[in-house]
Amino acid sequence: MNELRFSEISSPIGRLGVVTSAVGVAKVLFEADGIDAERDRIAPAQDIPFAARELAEYFEGERREFTVPFDFRFVTDFRADVLRELACVPFGETTSYGELASRVGNAKAVRAVGGACANNPLPLLIPCHRVLRADGALGGYRGGTEAKRFLLELEGFDVARVR
Repeated sequence: MNELRFSEISSPIGRLGVVTSAVGVAKVLFEADGIDAERDRIAPAQDIPFAARELAEYFEGERREFTVPFDFRFVTDFRADVLRELACVPFGETTSYGELASRVGNAKAVRAVGGACANNPLPLLIPCHRVLRADGALGGYRGGTEAKRFLLELEGFDVARVR
């Protein structure tokens, strides 16, 4: 059985929880996701996971893409397909829910793609902050709108042009 391990890191957008397994990173949690409850439920990591180092490098402006393996145990096959496609959106660029739906082979699945993004267990590593609404508006983000703005600006995206 793949035992899960928990670690916590500080970031410019608040505390983050990182849940890892022998397969890869299974979750990245924002404070609002219940970091404390997850920490109490999952054994602590024995060392700083590679994902935490990569996230720190990202926030320091030293990393543009992540190389850690993912453990998709918390998503359905369809959502895993959406997340794999979302992981291909380049640093500093954006996409829309409709574009993602087309890229996973079902242009009519816009709402399902939105659900996959909203429930992405690997935010930051799989960049759901790079998804804008079809009308060009910023849209929501589980980590909060200010965090989404911060992340896009960190990547050099001109947030001022977003409604």
